[in-house]
Amino acid sequence: MTTSTDRDRSNEADLRAPSPARRQPLPYPGPPLPPREPRGMVALVTQGVLMLLGALGAYQIGRTINFGRELGDPWQYLAYVGAIALGAIVGWVLGAVIARWLPSRMRAIDRAADKRSAGELIVGALGLVVGLVAAALAGVAVASLPVVGPYLLLPVVLLVAYVFTRIAARKHADILRLVGIPSRSAASVAPRLIDTSAIIDGRMIDVMKARFLPGQIIIPAFVVDELHRVADSADPEKRQRGRRGLDLLEEIQAVGEQRVQVRPGDVAGEGVDAKLVNLARDMHATIVTTDYALNKVARIQGVEVLNINELANALKPAVLPGEHLSVRVIREGREYDQGVAYLDDGTMVVVEGGRALVGGDATDVEVTSTIQNPSGKMIFARIPATGR
Repeated sequence: MTTSTDRDRSNEADLRAPSPARRQPLPYPGPPLPPREPRGMVALVTQGVLMLLGALGAYQIGRTINFGRELGDPWQYLAYVGAIALGAIVGWVLGAVIARWLPSRMRAIDRAADKRSAGELIVGALGLVVGLVAAALAGVAVASLPVVGPYLLLPVVLLVAYVFTRIAARKHADILRLVGIPSRSAASVAPRLIDTSAIIDGRMIDVMKARFLPGQIIIPAFVVDELHRVADSADPEKRQRGRRGLDLLEEIQAVGEQRVQVRPGDVAGEGVDAKLVNLARDMHATIVTTDYALNKVARIQGVEVLNINELANALKPAVLPGEHLSVRVIREGREYDQGVAYLDDGTMVVVEGGRALVGGDATDVEVTSTIQNPSGKMIFARIPATGR
C-alpha cells in the first residue's frame, strides 16, 4: 500500500493479498483490460512467416537452377522438395533467432510511442509519405548516374524519407496550426503517473481544476487493482478508504477528460511502488504521490516526483495568527480606524486601529487572520493595547 500512514504501511502484506471474496466489476467507466496474448505467439508468428518466405525463396532458386534440365525426371521433383524443405528449415531457425530479439524491440517502440503525442505521430507519418515521394523523384536522378547510381539509390531513399519524417515530427505543432488544427501536444511535459495515495488523498482533483497539473494523466492498471483490493478488505477502515479512492478515481476521469488514461498491462517489480518506479523510468514519466517512502525511493533512483504534501507546505500562509509584524501604514482603510500597509511581496495588511499611524511605522502589529482567495492574499492585524 502506498499511503503515508504507519498503520497502512504495517499492514502492507494484508493489503496486497488477494481478497477471498469474489471480485465485482470496477465501479468506474474505465476501458476494460485487454486479454493477454500467449508469450509464444510473437515467436510462433515470426517463425511461421520466415519459414514460408524461406520455402518460397528456395522454390524460386530451384526454378532458376532448372532442376529438370540438370537432373531429369523424376529426380527434379525430389530436388524441388528438398530445396523447399531446406529453405523452410532455414527460415524457421532464422525466425527463432529474430523472435528472441523482436519482443524487446517492440517494447522499445511502445515506450517511444508513449512519449509522443498523437498529433506528432500522425504528422510524422504524413512526413514519411511526403519523404518517400520526394525520395522517388530524387531516385530518378540518382539511378541515372554511371556505375554508382544503382548502389546509391537505396541510401538516398532512406536518407530523404528520414529527413522529412524527422522535420515533420519536430515541427508537428506548427504544421497543425498552419492547417487550422490547434495542437494539444504535451510532448514537452512528462506524463504523470498517479499513485494510490494521491488518488485516495483527493487534493489532486483541486490541483487539476486549478490547471497546475499539465500533461497526460496516466493511472496504471495495477494501481486500480490495488484500490480494488483495498475496497474488498475485511477491515472497515481500509474498505472505506478503497471505496473513496474508486469514487475519486471516477471524479479524476471526469475532471481530466481526455487527458486521463488507464494504462492496461502489468510491469515487472515487487509491489506497486517498485512497479511505479520501473514504469516511470521506462516512460520518462513523473510520479504524483503523497507517500513519503515512495517519494524518497523514486528520487534516489532518478525518477521525478510531484508530492502533494510538499505543494501544500509551499502554499501555506507565510504568516500565522498570533505572529507580530513591522509594517509602514501608507493610507486609511475602508472601515473606521483602519490603516493599510503592504509587505515586501505586495500582500495587503489591514491594521485595525492604524488610522492614526498613516505615514508612520507600526513596529509591533499582531496578525489576527489571513484570507486566501483567487484574487490574492490579505492579512488582518491589530495594534496591541499596550502598543497604542
